[in-house]
Amino acid sequence: MAQKKKRILLKIGSNTLTKETDNISRGKIEDLAIQIAQLQDTHEFVIVTSGAIAVAKQFVKLETNRKPIFVKQALAAIGQPHLIRIYQEIFREHRLLTAQCLLSYSDFERKESRENIVNTINVLVSNNYIPIINENDTVATDEIKFGDNDKLGALTASLLGADLFIIATNTYGIYTKESIANKAPETIEEVTDIDTLINQVVDSKSSHGSGGMQSKIEAASVSKKANIETWIVNGLEDFFIVNAMENKVPFTKIK
Repeated sequence: MAQKKKRILLKIGSNTLTKETDNISRGKIEDLAIQIAQLQDTHEFVIVTSGAIAVAKQFVKLETNRKPIFVKQALAAIGQPHLIRIYQEIFREHRLLTAQCLLSYSDFERKESRENIVNTINVLVSNNYIPIINENDTVATDEIKFGDNDKLGALTASLLGADLFIIATNTYGIYTKESIANKAPETIEEVTDIDTLINQVVDSKSSHGSGGMQSKIEAASVSKKANIETWIVNGLEDFFIVNAMENKVPFTKIK
C-alpha cells in the first residue's frame, strides 16, 4: 500500500511573493514549484496565496475617489486571474497542475459549504492538482483589511486536517523582543505556549501585506486548536520549505 502523503498547507504572503519589491516575483513562484516538485512523492500541498492586489498594481492605476477598501477590492478582482495565470504557467513547466479556489469567511461558518470545500479540495489533491486558494476579495474584505490571508490559511489548514501549516513571511520566524531592541534578531525556535509568543511580539506591519506577526500568532492559535503544528519561516530565502525541513535555517515551530 502506498505511504500516505503528509499534507502541507502553505500560506504565502504578498511580501514573500514580491520579494519585498513592487512586483510579483516569478522567481519566487518558480522556487515554490521546484520545491513542491521535489517533495511531491511524500507530501501533498495546498497553497493559500496573497498577491492579487500586488499583481494588479503592476499595470493598473485606478482613477477613483471611492473608499480605499473598494479600490483594493477592484484591484484584487483585476489581479486575481493574472496571479493564477502566473502560478499556472510556472507550475506547468515543472509538470505540476494547479486549480483556483476562492473562499470567504462565511464559507467556514456553514456546515454545507465546509463539507463542499473539503470534498472539492480532496478530489483535486487526489488527482494531483494543487489547489491555490485566495480570499474571494470582491465579496469579502476581512483579509484585505487585516491579515494578509494568515487566518484564512489557518482556517483552511484546520478544515482540511493538514499535517503541517507553514506561514512564509519575511523574517526567520518570530524574534525575541529583546533581540529586536538590540538590533540582533534571534529566532524563538520552538514553543508550545502561544502566550509566550504574544508577549514577544513587536507590533509591525509588513510593507505589502496587511498582516504583522500579530496576525501570524493568531493564525497559529487557530491551527493549534486543531492540533496542527505551525512553522513560521522566511519565504524570501530560496528552498525555504526544504531547508526548514532539514533544519538548515532558523524558523519558529509552534507545536
